Amino acid sequence: MEKVAGWYPAWHVALLYWTWLFLFTFGFTGAEITCRSCHSQVKLQQQHPQQGLLMHLRTDRGEKEQRRFPGEKGGERGQGAGMEAEDAGLQETLAPAPAGTKFSGWETRRLTREPEKAAGARRPRAAAPTEDYPPRGRGIPPGGGRPGSVRRRRRGRIPRGAAGREPGEAGAARFGLEELRLGSTTFALAGDSAHNQAMVHWSGHNSSVILILTKLYDYNLGSITESSLWRSTDYGTTYEKLNDKVGLKTILSYLYVCPTNKRKIMLLTDPEVESSLLISSDEGATYQKYRLNFYIHSLLFHPKQEDWILAYSQDQKLFSSVEFGRRWLLLHEGVAPNRFYWSMMGSGREPDLVHLEAKTVDGHAQYITCKMQNCSEATRSKPFPGYIDHNSLIVQDDYVFVQLTSGGRPHYYVSYRRNAFAQMKLPKYSLPKDMHVISTDENQVFAAVQEWNQNDTYNLYISDTRGVYFTLALENVKSSQGLEGNLMIDLYEVAGIKGMFLANKKIDNQVKTFITYNKGRDWSLLQAPDTDLRGNPIHCLLPYCSLHLHLKVSDNPYTSGNIASRDTAPSIIVASGNIGTELSDNDISMFVSSDAGNTWRQIFEEEHSVLYLDQGGVLVAMKHTSLPIRHLWLSFDEGRSWSKYSFTSLPLFVDGVLGEPGEETLIMTVFGHFSHRSEWQLVKVDYKSIFDRRCAEEDYKPWQLHSQGEACIMGAKRIYRKRKSEKKCMQGKYAAAMTSEPCVCTEADFDCDYGYERHSNGQCLPAFWYNPSSLSKDCSLGQSYLNSTGYRKVVSNNCTDGVRERYTAKPQQCPGKAPQGLRIITSDGKLTAEQGHNVTFLVQLEEGDLQRSLIQVDFGDGITVSYANLSSTEDGIKHIYQNVGIFRVTVLVENSLGSDNAVLYLHITCPLEHVHLSLPFVTTKNKEVNATAVLWPSQVGTLTYVWWFGNNTEPLITLEGSITFTFSVEGMNTITVQVSAGNTILQDTKTIAVYEQFQSLRLSFSANLDDYNPDIPEWRRDISRVVKRALVEATGISSKHILVAVLPGLPTSAELFILPYQDATGEHKRTAADLEQISETLIQKLNQNLVHFELKPGVQILVHAAHLTAAPLVDLTPSHSGSAMLMLLSVVFVGLAVFIIYKFKRKYFHSC
Repeated sequence: MEKVAGWYPAWHVALLYWTWLFLFTFGFTGAEITCRSCHSQVKLQQQHPQQGLLMHLRTDRGEKEQRRFPGEKGGERGQGAGMEAEDAGLQETLAPAPAGTKFSGWETRRLTREPEKAAGARRPRAAAPTEDYPPRGRGIPPGGGRPGSVRRRRRGRIPRGAAGREPGEAGAARFGLEELRLGSTTFALAGDSAHNQAMVHWSGHNSSVILILTKLYDYNLGSITESSLWRSTDYGTTYEKLNDKVGLKTILSYLYVCPTNKRKIMLLTDPEVESSLLISSDEGATYQKYRLNFYIHSLLFHPKQEDWILAYSQDQKLFSSVEFGRRWLLLHEGVAPNRFYWSMMGSGREPDLVHLEAKTVDGHAQYITCKMQNCSEATRSKPFPGYIDHNSLIVQDDYVFVQLTSGGRPHYYVSYRRNAFAQMKLPKYSLPKDMHVISTDENQVFAAVQEWNQNDTYNLYISDTRGVYFTLALENVKSSQGLEGNLMIDLYEVAGIKGMFLANKKIDNQVKTFITYNKGRDWSLLQAPDTDLRGNPIHCLLPYCSLHLHLKVSDNPYTSGNIASRDTAPSIIVASGNIGTELSDNDISMFVSSDAGNTWRQIFEEEHSVLYLDQGGVLVAMKHTSLPIRHLWLSFDEGRSWSKYSFTSLPLFVDGVLGEPGEETLIMTVFGHFSHRSEWQLVKVDYKSIFDRRCAEEDYKPWQLHSQGEACIMGAKRIYRKRKSEKKCMQGKYAAAMTSEPCVCTEADFDCDYGYERHSNGQCLPAFWYNPSSLSKDCSLGQSYLNSTGYRKVVSNNCTDGVRERYTAKPQQCPGKAPQGLRIITSDGKLTAEQGHNVTFLVQLEEGDLQRSLIQVDFGDGITVSYANLSSTEDGIKHIYQNVGIFRVTVLVENSLGSDNAVLYLHITCPLEHVHLSLPFVTTKNKEVNATAVLWPSQVGTLTYVWWFGNNTEPLITLEGSITFTFSVEGMNTITVQVSAGNTILQDTKTIAVYEQFQSLRLSFSANLDDYNPDIPEWRRDISRVVKRALVEATGISSKHILVAVLPGLPTSAELFILPYQDATGEHKRTAADLEQISETLIQKLNQNLVHFELKPGVQILVHAAHLTAAPLVDLTPSHSGSAMLMLLSVVFVGLAVFIIYKFKRKYFHSC
């Protein structure tokens, strides 16, 4: 979302159509890749390596330069934006599957927290600036194409001049008129005025080093043509250009920083020129260059080992390095994009284990784990049995998710702490068509599910600890499409307060904002402020009127979102929104809450960008504007009053703002330019001078977190320390101190368990589809199971005693029970399998004493197996079928109380390799023709044949490989057959000549032709063409009257057909007498040995007349067929005998 910041006097209103977009971020350079969040921007997985922030600055190229985010057309995948300065875009790989990770049909992502460290970064090869960002310098004026002016692109209202207003009535924000001065220095990046991209790394945490990589992206060439590397060692007061240290001709494309040791820097050269790495171990002071034999597409740093890196190449290969990129080892080929992860177990076991999704030889997707230095076939593991859907593997914290589609429905599976996979259980009739895993924090899965009857909304579900059983948290949460086509769900997790969320819910076509303090157990509307900015009373009565907030958080570090909160300032929330009956894009104002969402105050009438300084002790606001600015606003009392400060002597077009990483954040760098063609200006703003001392203990007061007066939140009373509003001291590390004590459990601390729904009286009762008496599959006589009360305590709730005992599930002895609900399925859900391959059967039982049940499986091929109990079949029952066919697989489960059985019909097939359509070359009009599909191999299992005749558009479908058909029109006709065997479909097409009458003559050849006859269809077709040409040349007869078909087998022979060709006018059709004359001419030339052809240099082949035949012959097989040839020769000899007897008694040749 585009944002601009700054102020301008009222007389500038007339200049608003000259707009310049300006990019501003909330102060930190850390990575906000968890997608914005809860209001999740759902994107394809972005495992960002630690890289500098990518800034798209204004350029003087005008509108011709279409600005795009990396990953859009003009760039590739890159994801350097969306990060706060916590690590200057250097994202720690703390989340193996950060926000925006998409399955084929679902995604996973992190909740929005600001800042939040994420995992690695994706790098575009040569990314173009995003369309969201303004060009630097000249643009296109609204009325024409002349460079020099710019067009306004930001949506907004005409400013009403809220800033600078005199103090209003009680409750209104106060604005000081006196202009104060902040300490600042300005540095120009000389020679880089044409550069339109920049990446910034600010080490922070007691380091004064800042690195800036500026680049010129040429939109016509689609590549980077220039780059400059700048380094500051004094917090940005001055910069040194390092082009000579990396090579004057070297073009750099990306900057990465090790997340666990920020002294280690990695630069990538532009692959259009060369593929190399430049590595520094001294915060970018010196570099060593290393050549690469592959092109890096993306990097993933290890979250703990500073020298371990995974690199994904542009040809889908995964490499690993244990030397920070100095040497690389090929790990695996055919890896799915963005589907590789470091092992992220909380216990830290196997830190060198890599999870990846790879493509098999036959095109399926498979989940594989292996060691980073040894991923051979022998050492790989396949934790999920069978194949998974493409692009569906997610590894996040203690959870692994995969998707498998069967029967047209997606099924989702989860593994908790690397145990066996279990199918995720949503309410029975939710029937999800899309799913996004939003969060896996605190040993619980938060998911957004679009159910079968939803289009633009999602339902929020929350799971048990294992991530298997889900219950509804909130219905109909608003969703929308982002600028890059990514899904955005309006859900926001407030930083610093466990269990607190904001969500925009759609009710009767109106979108309203709701808040929860207990992870979705209870939701309520937001109370609007009592007064407006001027102190006038606001009459807004719940539930008819309330405050509504926009919950979008920007992915770009230089563009602010609509809402912000910080872990270090847990009570302060700043957001844009409106007051009324529903959320609106009109009349947007800025609001702040200093008591964690209980009450709100209006602070500006237009949208502003807000930066948290000194752990939230100071708020910095810049108004969104297209004009150059020199002022900003500071508040020391959580937005109650604001003071005006100038940060530069000359008005500056602001391109972006970057805050110092670390907890205190007292230095800020403003990126911009003084004019459309000036050098980049870096303004270092030091806020230390506004404080007169550090805060002491007496400068703080206690503040208790509450929800509309209720102090027990998530089972505990939490008291924070806040700086007194009248104290203007620097907090340092005193902020965010908290004490907590548990509360007595009440019904409000419990949510409904799986299968139960909350009714209007507050009780959790079984859903109509749920049978509470159904037992766990692992329950056996003599054991115990947890019998649900219909309630389960909210995960991470810390309450004790009270009603805890009453609502907690009770252990109960397992009663003996007869087997019920038996099912047998294949592990991949398919009813077909290939001959000679392992088939894995899964036996499922809804109820029954599993440990004391006997299981018998009859595979239908004469083999039967027995198992003592169902637990021994958890990994599946494997069997190999040696023959093709349809097999009836039966399973019987019985115990002392009863039995149950199930049946599955399995089709075993053999891969179909070739199909050949056999039919006569010529036939008579209105005479039945037999067409046969000859297969190789001949036994492949269940087949379906689809036939097309002539110009008919409607096919004929049969289960037999032979069919008869009658042609009623003379001429050349085609027959096509498609044979379907399992997932394989093969096709063959043949042409047949149809006439009322024709003659045929058998041809033979000189014996030497047999030495060169491979007896394959292609050779026969080529020789037929050569013989036909030789006949035409020897006799002068038109080729339209001749059809030659070389027959299969040895000795080599052919059939010559003499056809009654009719010209296009329909006249001059040949009669029987004409055909007789042509036949005599042909026989004469053949008997005179005048028909011959050269097979190869020095090899002459003579063509002879052999015998007349009574009917056209048929090419029965593409290769040798002994029985077919015997039958064929028998027919030939019988016909020959008849011919000899009657030859001289007939006037004409035998006519068909």
